[in-house]
Amino acid sequence: EVQLHASGGGLVQAGGSLRLSCQASGFTFDDYIITWFRQAPGQEREGVASIASDKSTLYASFAKGRFTISSDNAVNTVYLQMRSLKPEDTADYYCAAVSLDRKRARWSVGGMDFWGKGTQVTVSS
Repeated sequence: EVQLHASGGGLVQAGGSLRLSCQASGFTFDDYIITWFRQAPGQEREGVASIASDKSTLYASFAKGRFTISSDNAVNTVYLQMRSLKPEDTADYYCAAVSLDRKRARWSVGGMDFWGKGTQVTVSS
């Protein structure tokens, strides 16, 4: 059974930090790209950061310089370290996977192969 389990969300004050984790199972981790998405209330889901098994990364403009995506292939886990959080970062954060042969879809909500349930991040002002 394919599973993507996102965790690490919570309530944090503006300027604070959180680290999200995405634990993957049920598929060959090295054959997939993992992307973090987020969805704020009333907003469309959007890509945040993405990482492939070769450690190549992609960031949304709002994430550059504040967020860092990393992976530990030994434990099939992708992390999203978020710093200098702002109230506008408040959202449900999701991790999703797409196979390497469809890497162009790594930023596409409709193109991902697997999704996990979200973890809620709330940043207070």
